[in-house]
Amino acid sequence: MSKLLELTPDQVLSMSLKQKDEWWLKNVYRGDMPQLNLRSALTGMLLGGALSLTNLYIGIKTGWTLGVGISSVILSFALFRLMARLKLGSEMSILENNAMQSIATSAGYMTAPLMASMPAYMMVTGKVVPMWQTFWWIVVLSLLGVLFAFPLKKRYINDEQLPFPEGYAAGVVLQNLHTDQGGKDGVFKAKLLFFGMGLSSLFETLRNEAVMTAMRLKSLVLPAHWDDVIYKFVTPKIAGIPLNSLTVQWETSIVMMGTGGLMSMKTAMSILLGGFINYFVLAPLLINAGIIPEAKFKAIAMWSLWLGASMMTTSSLYSFFSKPKMLLEAFKKPFAGKKGQKSDDILRDIELPMSIFAAGIPIVGAITVWMGHAWFGIEWWLGLIAIPLVFVFTLIAVTSTGLTAITPGGALGKLTQITYSVLAPGNVPTNLMTAGITSEVSLNASNLLMDIKPGYMLGGKPRHQAIGHILGIFAGGLVAVPVFYQLFGGDIAKFTTDAMPLPGASIWKGVAEVLTQGLSALHPTAQAAALVGAVLGIVLEWVSQRTRGRFPISAVGLGLGIVLRFSDAWLMSAGTLFFWLCGRQFKDKKSLGHRAFVENQETFAAGIIAGGSIVGIVLMLIENSL
Repeated sequence: MSKLLELTPDQVLSMSLKQKDEWWLKNVYRGDMPQLNLRSALTGMLLGGALSLTNLYIGIKTGWTLGVGISSVILSFALFRLMARLKLGSEMSILENNAMQSIATSAGYMTAPLMASMPAYMMVTGKVVPMWQTFWWIVVLSLLGVLFAFPLKKRYINDEQLPFPEGYAAGVVLQNLHTDQGGKDGVFKAKLLFFGMGLSSLFETLRNEAVMTAMRLKSLVLPAHWDDVIYKFVTPKIAGIPLNSLTVQWETSIVMMGTGGLMSMKTAMSILLGGFINYFVLAPLLINAGIIPEAKFKAIAMWSLWLGASMMTTSSLYSFFSKPKMLLEAFKKPFAGKKGQKSDDILRDIELPMSIFAAGIPIVGAITVWMGHAWFGIEWWLGLIAIPLVFVFTLIAVTSTGLTAITPGGALGKLTQITYSVLAPGNVPTNLMTAGITSEVSLNASNLLMDIKPGYMLGGKPRHQAIGHILGIFAGGLVAVPVFYQLFGGDIAKFTTDAMPLPGASIWKGVAEVLTQGLSALHPTAQAAALVGAVLGIVLEWVSQRTRGRFPISAVGLGLGIVLRFSDAWLMSAGTLFFWLCGRQFKDKKSLGHRAFVENQETFAAGIIAGGSIVGIVLMLIENSL
């Protein structure tokens, strides 16, 4: 199959589900081509476990999670092509690579609670949750997400044919790699990915003084920030406050520049604008006024959180509720039928069986409720209410992910927090952990469908991908959870420090405290900031919708820039600007610059993120052991 076969938009609208399934079975399905087998499973689990550290590192720094699917696809493709040339094995089939990608992506995304609800809960209670409890809590929530996705696949992917953009992109990359004559394009992508990984890893190693000293290479150590050299001669200040105390620095790491390579110019510049507003205007004024007690990131973030978080929350919620048609469709799709459509299913032997959903949801849901009660003190009835809320929010999340590739887990978590602020007033731990349930489950359900999309495009078996998703959950948990605990060493005080800023956890904790204690607990300026941010988020989102996205400021980006350290906001925007300039400079499509930094921008950026993040985590562990 040299070309992806797809239905036209008219066919999607006019054909019945049965006709679509018959067309897919005849034209796309690849039968018994190898897909989920021992080598694809092991490769996916190994790569997924390693790449889960990418999300862990980025999440600790920014509160975000990033997909690792394309990185894993290129890495496994290159590995097995090399092994084939060395006569050590055969190349992976396209569906083996796809099954591997499902495992690796699942491993990456299951780390989300480690940068949000779990550290927030520990900060609120002052107690370290045992590592084994954290592992099983995250695993069970992820499994529940897989089960909630089972009844949705038929409608969202087979019938409605929603794009699921990231999944679609992975399918296109897979098709291009495996139909590339001579493999030249695939080899180039692999080389570019490894170059980005190597370059980022080199910077991370050179800037780690403790490790370089242990290697007797202290003379080669890079400063932690390029501007550290300036401070040897002069101390740049704003309103009498040193810029480096305001996090206005330029790190020698390039990981965040790679992250910027995956952003739009609008988002990146909005983040940079938010950083300027917070650290060049608001923070200096408030520090000098004594409202912010000291010029440190943690102290600044505890104030700026209310401005940035409220802006992100209201803009996300307004985006949801301003599109009632999407919400109605989200609830109609799983239950709607079509006239004249028979109940027999010609794909029943390869589809996800509904019996697993019917039996699994009550069982895993009951386990979730029991864990929430036994480990986190969630009352039985409050835990039971969370399960149907999960289904409601999963419908919304999957609809959003299918159309935009954005899963609004944070916004959905805030909806849960609002709900439980009424059901369990004053109970901050319950507020956090119930929000963690809905956010994590909807995230995993959406990601499973995102993973199934390329398999559907390429003719794979959905059951194999679902099993792969489950394998990935365990692979990610077995690597990321122990590493996370090793990083903070049981010391909760390390959370929200410069080493582990965890802005996502700070936002969750802050919102829970406000919803359960009331705005009166905040300084009056923080209350005003929350109100201004809430209004500004709605206004900016309304303007963006009215201008059909042409308005140059993103409310979410602006709010995020206010919450992040300025050094991170600057590097991400610098990365976006670098690739934008490359697009302007390298216009000759045959030139190396165009091929590397324009056509394969995502590949190079993914390499920078993966290499620097994984090595950064390893170096942090080594440094802790020295």
